[in-house]
Amino acid sequence: MYAIVEIAGQQFKVVKDQQIYVHRLQAEEGTSLEFENVMLVENDGKVNVGTPIVQGAKVSATVVSHLKGDKVLVFKKKRRKGHQKMNGHRQYLTKIKIDDIVL
Repeated sequence: MYAIVEIAGQQFKVVKDQQIYVHRLQAEEGTSLEFENVMLVENDGKVNVGTPIVQGAKVSATVVSHLKGDKVLVFKKKRRKGHQKMNGHRQYLTKIKIDDIVL
């Protein structure tokens, strides 16, 4: 059984007991969350597609930890001008564990 759910503006394919990284959520570690924007649910070969969401479907998850992702380097250069600029950032992420998918 899997579901496609929208979490923090992005869509994820989730399975029970899976751990995924999402954009930083405003929740404490160990907190239980429920996501109701479920776009699609597959259960034993039977697929329910929402218009736009599946009514009554929920995905429950638990916040495992908050962390920062790997550094992303942004390098800009203008050729033949001697101009170079290097920037970078680390994205703030939340690691969540999918507890259950409810229809």
